[in-house]
Amino acid sequence: MRIDARVAGSNSAQVSQSPINIEDAVLADDAVEVVATTLDVGRDCVRALTALLSEAERQRAGRFAFDRDRRRFIVARARLRQLLAARLGVAPESVELAYGTHGKPALARRSTDSDLRFNVSHSEEVAVYAFAAGREVGIDVEVVHAITDADDIAARSFSRRENEAYLALDPRDKPLGFFNCWTRKEAFIKALGDGLYYSLARFDVSFAPGERARILRVENTPGDDCGWRMESFSPAPGLVAALVVESRGRPADFPASWSAVEM
Repeated sequence: MRIDARVAGSNSAQVSQSPINIEDAVLADDAVEVVATTLDVGRDCVRALTALLSEAERQRAGRFAFDRDRRRFIVARARLRQLLAARLGVAPESVELAYGTHGKPALARRSTDSDLRFNVSHSEEVAVYAFAAGREVGIDVEVVHAITDADDIAARSFSRRENEAYLALDPRDKPLGFFNCWTRKEAFIKALGDGLYYSLARFDVSFAPGERARILRVENTPGDDCGWRMESFSPAPGLVAALVVESRGRPADFPASWSAVEM
């Protein structure tokens, strides 16, 4: 499996034209592509991107109480439409989305026969997108920061093995360790499509700073045999993200490391 990572987006209303290119956007069967984009764009750009949304998406955007949150939703969703459109060879506004039982987005089958799978996450002013051909995929991103009740959240949300490992971390490593664990677990349940209906205690992930991202266990199955592969990366300084991809019987040849990119 090849993974391509790149940055997209600009602060102009022409964001839809760069750097997406339909010829470059076609994914090979074994490729997984990760795209990071900024959500911090000007009003003219937001206005242009709003025109790409469906009526339901515009109504959803209108329900946000704060302009900042409305802008982030509009840009993230419009950017998703642009990225999908480039891979499908259609106009962004014509992309039809459907949602699974627990809310995972997918391409509406009535509008395309493409087997492209995707997932999206955003934190503050950064959004990350993952695309794969014929493989389920999940992605999550968070800004790393100290949380006063992190130990309590870990006790409730991490597995017993993970919580013990988290409490054993040096206090200086806990913020990064916490968000490593959080993003990796979120990416996995997003790949499954079950959301929080899938108990976070049913699987373990690695998360100590400097430790390679791995699924260690899924219920009684060792992580190496669970049918999923994981990678962690930093899409921008101060953020950490995780990617989980379905193996489908083919080896997942993830890169050894990721580099931070400037937005």
